[in-house]
Amino acid sequence: MAVTEGWDHPSPFTLSLAPAAEDIDGLDHTNNAVYVRWCGQAGWAHSEALGLGLADYRSLDRAMAIRDAHYDYLLPSFEGEALVLGTWLTASDGRLTMQRRFQLRRAGDGVTLMRGRWTLICIEISSGKPRRMPPEFLAVYEAAIVRENTP
Repeated sequence: MAVTEGWDHPSPFTLSLAPAAEDIDGLDHTNNAVYVRWCGQAGWAHSEALGLGLADYRSLDRAMAIRDAHYDYLLPSFEGEALVLGTWLTASDGRLTMQRRFQLRRAGDGVTLMRGRWTLICIEISSGKPRRMPPEFLAVYEAAIVRENTP
């Protein structure tokens, strides 16, 4: 698929964000931990928009947990700056694992400030052990997969 409008993948799920005063660190830019928090918020919001929320996870006794996370911090952002965080599901083995990607851009000029990648694993909530994704997860998440086309 072609990259469109400066996004790494087409049709991102997006959140509009702006760093608040409490997000700014001693270097006068957004603390990297804030980007991690925003990725967590975007991942949950995307899952809920697809139709799987925390109540569904609990009723199925399954969850997608982060097994590995990687972030590339490319440029800083500053207090009050308008930002857009995009996310996609980009891979799945159809059994246990999925991959989620993130791209944070400045709203004004579209410059990418951060890219992130999570490897997710399906777990049984009650035991914390890896378990196969239930049919409900496969039906929703597999349909949302956007195949990778960037680093």
